[in-house]
Amino acid sequence: MKKVLVLFGLAFALFSCKNESKIDPNAIDIEAEFIHIDNAAVLKGKTFIYGVILDDKAKELSEKAAPMKKEKYDMVPVKIKGVIQDNPSKDGWDQLVKVEQIVEVLPVVKEAPVNNQIKINVTQ
Repeated sequence: MKKVLVLFGLAFALFSCKNESKIDPNAIDIEAEFIHIDNAAVLKGKTFIYGVILDDKAKELSEKAAPMKKEKYDMVPVKIKGVIQDNPSKDGWDQLVKVEQIVEVLPVVKEAPVNNQIKINVTQ
């Protein structure tokens, strides 16, 4: 009976390890707005813009972001773990991000239009 339990425990441990996704130890937390159009994707933060490497994880991010958009060209707020690297190509952005983990995808929040009218009341 003990042998069966030990074998079951080992099988469970091996099965569990295979399903864990491995995240690059160089991955950092990134909060940005994401957009994917045709065959290009971008992450835009307050102080940076990165091209996104279009692999399976980026496609998954795009699929999760799509229902959050209100319009086709909306940028969707996201939180990810990613690895930043220099772009080896002269085309596109100077730096690229490889999405390692999708932490959160948030709905687009449209800001109310700013009313730039100034009213001056002059009384005589």
